[in-house]
Amino acid sequence: MISEPQYPQKMTVEAYLEWEATQELRHEYVDGKILAMTGGSIPHNDIALNLYTALRPHLRQRGCRVNVSDVKVQTHQNSRYFYPDLVITCDPEDLKSRKFIQNPKVIVEVLSPSTASYDCTKKLKYYRQISSLQEYMLIDSESISVEVYHRGEGKMWYYYGYENGDVIALKSIEFECPMELLYEGINFDQV
Repeated sequence: MISEPQYPQKMTVEAYLEWEATQELRHEYVDGKILAMTGGSIPHNDIALNLYTALRPHLRQRGCRVNVSDVKVQTHQNSRYFYPDLVITCDPEDLKSRKFIQNPKVIVEVLSPSTASYDCTKKLKYYRQISSLQEYMLIDSESISVEVYHRGEGKMWYYYGYENGDVIALKSIEFECPMELLYEGINFDQV
């Protein structure tokens, strides 16, 4: 989740990586700009954990891994670093990495009111430039709604929208998940 940049000055990627390693909070890096991450809501966290719990045993059998929001993804020749809510990789180099993922297969963002616009526009644009990325999944934390962008031929991307009662399909990892499981324990009534 992104808040307004607290660090408007430009920073080299080397300076960012050194500085970021000493920070208590996470910061994304886009073409020299630092973007501070904000905290998520309880439903945001629960949705991410529900998906992680379903994905982990499925991926372990395939020699892949899933990581949650504290793992950085490097994109665009070392000029962008993001912290998606979940990232899946099956790349042998990524499976050995201790710093960041470079060849994600699937990226998942759980949408919050403060981040939805950014995740659906700029991040979608940046993520589509990752040659290894096969699917980008957007999960609404305010209502039962999921969107999946699936890579097609060339620059073509296919869009799939899912609603209550549907089964979400991530074709690149041969995974299906009922919407009920994803939103299990989520209460949309204001308390």
